[in-house]
Amino acid sequence: MTLKEFIIMGGWAMWPLMIFSVATVSLIVERAMSLLLADLKVKDIHDRVLTSIDAGNVSGAAGMLEEAPKKKIGAAIFLAGLKVFSLGETRMEKAMEAEAAERIGRLESGFSLLVALGSIAPITGFLGTVSGMIGAFKSIANAADVNAQLVAGGIFEALITTAFGLAIAIVAITGYNIFAHVVDRFAAQVEVAGSDLITRLLMHRDSDRV
Repeated sequence: MTLKEFIIMGGWAMWPLMIFSVATVSLIVERAMSLLLADLKVKDIHDRVLTSIDAGNVSGAAGMLEEAPKKKIGAAIFLAGLKVFSLGETRMEKAMEAEAAERIGRLESGFSLLVALGSIAPITGFLGTVSGMIGAFKSIANAADVNAQLVAGGIFEALITTAFGLAIAIVAITGYNIFAHVVDRFAAQVEVAGSDLITRLLMHRDSDRV
């Protein structure tokens, strides 16, 4: 059976499902490439910044973060806090939280669409199945000679859209869960590292006053 024959057999619902499938695969590929290209490692830059701060070189730590590659998202978040170091702990926390929210929001771009596709696709498939079943039973009602082949053939055609819709939903929801786990883990690491960074900065400032 060719793809064209498969689509025709599934009925009208196969056309929106084909669009959903293309959108799902495209979105997953785009998000996967985006997350792979972004450097979500936090520990390396965090350790280097703390070493510089412990050595009393806060400006050097800020300079190192400024020189970090743009794909190093953690560096941009920490730099936002260091820039307002002189304004106190609360301002540093707010600056890093705002930068982290913006950066994480970019990483999560398209996640809601994946969830929507994972919800709409099986519903569309089920609607196509119901429509197909109505047509199948209508054919059975109008047939002079009803046999098992006629019944099974109509049900087979009707169930194609449900299977296709569920397949799309599985791919979309699986992709979403994997991506969400990666971003959530990064967010947790940034939160811990940011809190540690602020503590070290305040300790350094207090020791200088003493």
